Amino acid sequence: MQTMKVCRVLLPVLLLSASASAQTLTPFKDAKLPFTVSLPKGWLGVKFDDGASGVSLVSGKKPPATLMRLLFVGKGGMAVTPQQEFQKFEGGIKGGGMTLKQTASRQVKYGGVGGLEREYLLSHPKGKVQMRVWYGTGAKNLYSFQLTDSPARYAQASALFSKVLATVKFK
Repeated sequence: MQTMKVCRVLLPVLLLSASASAQTLTPFKDAKLPFTVSLPKGWLGVKFDDGASGVSLVSGKKPPATLMRLLFVGKGGMAVTPQQEFQKFEGGIKGGGMTLKQTASRQVKYGGVGGLEREYLLSHPKGKVQMRVWYGTGAKNLYSFQLTDSPARYAQASALFSKVLATVKFK
């Protein structure tokens, strides 16, 4: 099964970090997505050449900016668990020359799909970022919802991310 690669986007994100102030959410629908969601108004879609399927957006055109990613991959009949995906994720981070410190872990459901969510502080020679990552397993797909921002603005961005995740409805 294709593993969702987060590490490839972390280096550019180390340079990203903007205010994620109180935002109005706007409904977003795309027939290619197995979910609907409301996203922050005025944020911009961004495409990473990492093969991931889903929605990636930033809070502004130029760095610094907050990054949100709502990704999915078909399970292809394979039994996958969030714990397995976090092992791959953490291994990829360490293999990419970054250090990570897990700061939180909890079982949580979004849109009725259960999963595991963790928060991290990542350090790299170019700086630090905080991340919130949720892996959930649906009937057909594995989901990876991610937030990345600077430590200074992380709490505010995380509150906005919670509002976004509260709007997720799986098809």
